[in-house]
Amino acid sequence: MVIEVRDLRMRYGTTDVLRGVDFTAERGEVVALLGPNGAGKTTTIEILEGFRMPSAGHVRVLGVDPAKGDELWRAKLGVVLQSWRDHARWKVRDLLDHLGRYYAPYGTPERTRPFDTDELIKTVGLEEHAGKKSGRLSGGQRRRLDVAIGIVGKPELLFLDEPTAGFDPHARRDFHDLVHRLSDLEGMTILLTTHDLAEAEKLADRILVLAGGRIIADGSPDQLSRQVEGQSEVRWTQDGVRHVHATDDATGFVRTLLAQHTAGITELEVRRSTLEDTYLELVQRFESGQMAGQEVAAL
Repeated sequence: MVIEVRDLRMRYGTTDVLRGVDFTAERGEVVALLGPNGAGKTTTIEILEGFRMPSAGHVRVLGVDPAKGDELWRAKLGVVLQSWRDHARWKVRDLLDHLGRYYAPYGTPERTRPFDTDELIKTVGLEEHAGKKSGRLSGGQRRRLDVAIGIVGKPELLFLDEPTAGFDPHARRDFHDLVHRLSDLEGMTILLTTHDLAEAEKLADRILVLAGGRIIADGSPDQLSRQVEGQSEVRWTQDGVRHVHATDDATGFVRTLLAQHTAGITELEVRRSTLEDTYLELVQRFESGQMAGQEVAAL
């Protein structure tokens, strides 16, 4: 178990930001932490990174209490912040080579550190810009460098905060490929926060939804979508009139529809709810008080 959190609580003055957060993450798993602004995502991440002390609860990251993590423990972590504008005068290759040297003493026969600099540059797609100063990179290129800085030490656990902000569609697709490669080939556990729910659906093995200081949903995108009523939408045209019907059993509904109308049905399509639909429904249920404590626990 790479991350183990039980009954995590955080209070600022008289305000409870985290009210008993529970979740785990295993080796090689990509987990997305979602939630509305103010839900406690940043606080949770900072506690896991060892930058903030919790008020109460059990937290273990790579088997260690983050509040007591030493340099050897910290060398196993990688962090990609939402924005990073330092090192503008460093050239890309020189910067990564310099930062990588800090990780060399913490390598092991099982996991050598750091990444080979040229291999890392190729991995993040900056070969053509290796000799360019960081301050002269475009926004997307700068973001790739941010990722390279975060993984230069071959972390076992990588924190990604809004990783593709500012990426064009091509760069975003390349980054998604990189995340899958890191988790599959390097065995990295990746915990990401993002407001791009389509991205979370593509990347994450498991989704955590944090609201009101608690985890209100935990499961794969498919598992979560099946917990929301009306998850599928059937659309069809009959005699020139467009119809839309929401149903829990799209297959059964389509069978009945075609049995009742053997002709005249055209443009038939089935749309399952997206992660965005599911997320918004879950948060709305919680905020409106429709989600009971037992239901939260079941999710």
